[in-house]
Amino acid sequence: MLRELHISNLAVISDVRIELDAGLNCFTGATGAGKSLVIGAVEVLLGLRSPAEMLRPGVDEGRVSGVFEVHNAELLARVEEITDVQVTADGGELLITRRLYASGRSSVSLNGNPITLGMLKQVAENLVDVHGQHDHQYLLKPSNQTDVLDQFGGLWPLRNEYHEIFLKVLDAKHQIDELAANRALRDQQLEVYRFQAEEIDAAALDAGEYEELRSRASVLQNLEKLKRDTISVHAALYEADGSVLERLKMMGVVLAELKELDQHLKPPTENLRDATIALEEVAFDLSRYLDKLDLDPSELAEVNDRLNTINRVLNKYGDPTDVAIAYRKEIGEKIAELEKATDDFSSLRDQLRPMLGALEKKGRELSTRRQGVARKLAPLIEKELAQLGMEKAKFTIAITGGQGVIRGEEIPAAASGFDQVEFVVQTNPGQTPQPLRKIASGGELGRLMLALKGILAQSDRISVLVFDEIDANIGGRLGSVIGGKLRRLAGHHQVLCITHLPQIASYANRHLTVRKEVVANVTETKVRTMEGSDRLHELAEMIGGQRVTDTTRAQAQELLDAASDEFAGPAPAVPRTNPAPAKPTRNGKIRTKAG
Repeated sequence: MLRELHISNLAVISDVRIELDAGLNCFTGATGAGKSLVIGAVEVLLGLRSPAEMLRPGVDEGRVSGVFEVHNAELLARVEEITDVQVTADGGELLITRRLYASGRSSVSLNGNPITLGMLKQVAENLVDVHGQHDHQYLLKPSNQTDVLDQFGGLWPLRNEYHEIFLKVLDAKHQIDELAANRALRDQQLEVYRFQAEEIDAAALDAGEYEELRSRASVLQNLEKLKRDTISVHAALYEADGSVLERLKMMGVVLAELKELDQHLKPPTENLRDATIALEEVAFDLSRYLDKLDLDPSELAEVNDRLNTINRVLNKYGDPTDVAIAYRKEIGEKIAELEKATDDFSSLRDQLRPMLGALEKKGRELSTRRQGVARKLAPLIEKELAQLGMEKAKFTIAITGGQGVIRGEEIPAAASGFDQVEFVVQTNPGQTPQPLRKIASGGELGRLMLALKGILAQSDRISVLVFDEIDANIGGRLGSVIGGKLRRLAGHHQVLCITHLPQIASYANRHLTVRKEVVANVTETKVRTMEGSDRLHELAEMIGGQRVTDTTRAQAQELLDAASDEFAGPAPAVPRTNPAPAKPTRNGKIRTKAG
């Protein structure tokens, strides 16, 4: 509820603080006193009206502030989501302030934190419904009319079932579209990766083979030199006359004889003997090496071919061999991923067909149920309109096929179902029925809204309702009917109403009067709460003009007594939490909004 409204330096209002009741609040006063300015201030506060040229002349700054009490956790969470301002810790109080500057600029804050005008408008949509500025009325939007119809008919569980399937279909279609869009590129990549994998696999790389092949190729390419030079060294060591070993052995014999004469020669003698033995082993190894050193012409060709194959792969995919082997593992993973994507594409298409069938079944069922609810709701609205002086008005709910949003599918599936819902009204016989949003008369629209709100009170999502011009072109008898309906509506919503009829004002939980006063040669608008004898006097003036008589006082008292008898006791002066239409979230769960 809107607990308090503070208006400063707005048009003819210098400084006004208005405390409001949780039930029905009626504003009365002479024509031109500034009643509509109070509603205008509410619209400025909520971002529903431009503040241009509304600043009081001669001042630099004006301000409109409103204190809202919100006791619905879902709505508080929604406000925090919209504004990124933590409000839950403030006990459900929202202080919204809009400042207007002489430069034409304006600023908005929530609980002292700056927010944008766009944020303000989103928050306002969840708090207040102003009947008088058509573009901002919740029930005038066809999408909201669908929500209202479903809430009234108890269709939200079925709609949530539909919505869950709808989201799954959208998700599957999105994946299919992505896979289809990338299919050509994916096929090209898969072809390249498969070719590379086959080429690497054909090379049968081994981390140690490459060095072995290079070593063997070196031997085969230099075989003649290896053989010639090895024979020369072997002959010099062992076979030739006067070979190294032959001379070492002879020297060993000499030293062995000299050692017997001088023991100091023993170490050199032993060292020479060891060297001779080592060189004999070298000669033996060279002999064995020469025995194995045979030339096979085909082997050299095979080794070179194998080296060429490996070098070609290493040059393309990484050198040394370990790098190429690692790359083969990497593209193997990519091949598996791309093949899976291809499999997913076929699988998703197979999964989509039964999902589309289930979606169509639920959508058709929801449409059928809506047609039944519409046939039930329309006569109830017409009955309410008749009681509000619109006996000839006709109210219908047009349900037509909507525009589908699932690309490539024939079923007209959207987030809320297959239907486009439109409230259609014929206000007078002979007139062309037209959508509710195109009703031009403020008085007729106000009564239409009151009728709708009266029927939908339990399911309406907005906690604060503002009615302007609702009593236009109606008489006193009908005023009592409207007053009673507003009071009943105030059992579920806080209602703010501007009225010229005492019959309506007599039903108010809080009666406020708006008057112009001249202070120091400056006209100012004041707002006072009327109670007791003051209220009786105000009602008497509304009945008989400024000349208040015992008769008009008695009539005023009669109106108050009648309203009191109709509604035993005042409406509760504490905020109420209204049930709100359940909305499906992305995961299909129900979300409610209320204040």
